[in-house]
Amino acid sequence: MGSRRAKKSSQHHLYQKQTLNLHFIHHMSFKQLVFLLLISVAIYACSNNANKTEKTSNSEQEGLTFRDVNGVRFYEVKRRFSNGLSFNKDGFMLAPTWIIEYKAPDTMLAYSPEKQGMEAFYLQFDHGRVYNFAREFFRIKTIAKDSLVLQRLQVDARVITKGEVSDVNCTYYTKDYIEKVLKTTVGELQRPTQADTAFIKKLSAATYRHPSNPDTAFAATEIAQLKPNSKNVLVKLIGYADSGAHRKSFAYMYPEYKVEINKSYRDFRYRFSVIVDVKGNLYVNRIQGVLKEDMPYRKKLLQGIADVYLKNLLIIKPGTTLGIPHSSEITISLAGNK
Repeated sequence: MGSRRAKKSSQHHLYQKQTLNLHFIHHMSFKQLVFLLLISVAIYACSNNANKTEKTSNSEQEGLTFRDVNGVRFYEVKRRFSNGLSFNKDGFMLAPTWIIEYKAPDTMLAYSPEKQGMEAFYLQFDHGRVYNFAREFFRIKTIAKDSLVLQRLQVDARVITKGEVSDVNCTYYTKDYIEKVLKTTVGELQRPTQADTAFIKKLSAATYRHPSNPDTAFAATEIAQLKPNSKNVLVKLIGYADSGAHRKSFAYMYPEYKVEINKSYRDFRYRFSVIVDVKGNLYVNRIQGVLKEDMPYRKKLLQGIADVYLKNLLIIKPGTTLGIPHSSEITISLAGNK
């Protein structure tokens, strides 16, 4: 009951207010009405301009990209995951190697090791703060006169892939900032950190406990080496397994050797991978071109060849990362000639 009275009272006051306003306007002169209308239009225009200015400012802020650092050369000094490390559990290392320079209005220069100079790429705006150049996608995280922070993104079918592949932050500094403010060098800043070393030691320790386990083995930045220990053996690093499906920076993770043994007990051709432990022992892991039911027999056969032939006819040096030896995987294309 009380709420109804309050509602009626509120409606009564509103009616009185509207009546007073109409009464006030009714007794105003024509000039006064025109003056009031002009003031209302002016206030609206000022408010609208303020909103436009704010929107323009926000738009410019979002579109700062590289215009304010036109012609400034930046050197990549750090490339890390969001946890601060340069390595992941598979041994993949984020190596800071890029040198970039923006040239207005739509060009990004990037250093090309193959051409030994800066190469021009079209800087394409995608959306938000995401750009593409040199066949890579980046999101601008920070931009300043002496530094840039770009987040490298993995994009498949125009969609940013979630997870570790898009969790890469690249930090760039100018030469003046490095030398005059930080008083150091590009090379010194690019070195792995103590946290990286501790992480690799932890991963390596797991391979010492389980040397043949492919789940604890990880890629070595300095790959395991095979060298002939007999004139009847030829060894050649023929490339990197699966390299066609991976970027060049991933190549060291998939080393492949061609090993040819002359005067073997019979002719044979096999392609398989082995885990190389810190003592140079070989453990057969993956085998290509074998039916599931034949796998146990083939694996036993190849392990015998590895133990008898490869172990004795090759000088085997384990792979290392940051100078630390550990178990890693290599692929072998093996040929035996009777």
